[in-house]
Amino acid sequence: MSLQDVAEAGRLAELAGLLGTCRVGGFQVDFVSWGFHPTSPWRNYWHRHSFYEVCLAYSGAGRFSTGAEHHGVGTGDVFLARPGDVHEIESSHIDPLGIAYWGFALRAGRDGPRPGERGWWSGLTDTTGPTVSRRIGSLASLVTALADQAAWVRSGYETGLAGLGAALVVDTARAFAAEDDLRTESPVGSQLSPAVAAMQRHLADNLSRPMTVRDVAAAVHLSERHAERLFREQTGASLMTTVRRMRLDLAAVLLLDTDTTVTEVARACGYLDVRAFSTAFRRLHGHSPLAHRSLRGTLHL
Repeated sequence: MSLQDVAEAGRLAELAGLLGTCRVGGFQVDFVSWGFHPTSPWRNYWHRHSFYEVCLAYSGAGRFSTGAEHHGVGTGDVFLARPGDVHEIESSHIDPLGIAYWGFALRAGRDGPRPGERGWWSGLTDTTGPTVSRRIGSLASLVTALADQAAWVRSGYETGLAGLGAALVVDTARAFAAEDDLRTESPVGSQLSPAVAAMQRHLADNLSRPMTVRDVAAAVHLSERHAERLFREQTGASLMTTVRRMRLDLAAVLLLDTDTTVTEVARACGYLDVRAFSTAFRRLHGHSPLAHRSLRGTLHL
């Protein structure tokens, strides 16, 4: 999506009544206005709001004034009037300014940032911050997607709009935030490679079926030797040891359903021989499948 696509986003104004509120981190967002100005001369005289008003210029040129500051704005600029800011927007008569705009109130909840804490939201809440930016990030794409949702309302639109609205608020704030406020630690994710993660999913999805190292390796397009080595290096156990443990852990859960026979549980966990299943279950869990069922999965020591 590009700024040229925003020029076709006139349906953005129809979000009024469709997207009213959403949650963004520890904030409650209340959307109060949506709008679109085509490229024709216009002027929005001096006024102020009790909410944040944001304009994205998709074409043309003009002037954005807030207080005693005057800024020339044009294609690719996003500009912000904070609550209480007296401001004015004037389109050029020679090269008319086209904008999409949105307004929202931002309220910190109990789980919001602590006093003095800074983050993406500081781009909005810091009244000493800039009011014009060219760091539009994904704003053009989000505005276009929101307009598309307003044009074609379907089942599930509430969830879709809330997600897009939350992303719009975050990207709006990022456009005006200091770089130091946007720095954060990367989440600690899985240390597994995509291939090993895919092997784990394959094991979990096929516990009831016969399975060999060859089957698992083929699923991730690796040789048996390479697949086994990668899996052992990253998980500390072999493929077949892991699948046996997963099957018996699943069995421990299925046995709690008293309407299912032990034979049915064994087969659901990939064991065709009930005696082999019972032996393996006792070896891992310390008691038989029937004892596990009678104990309701709890062993009192």
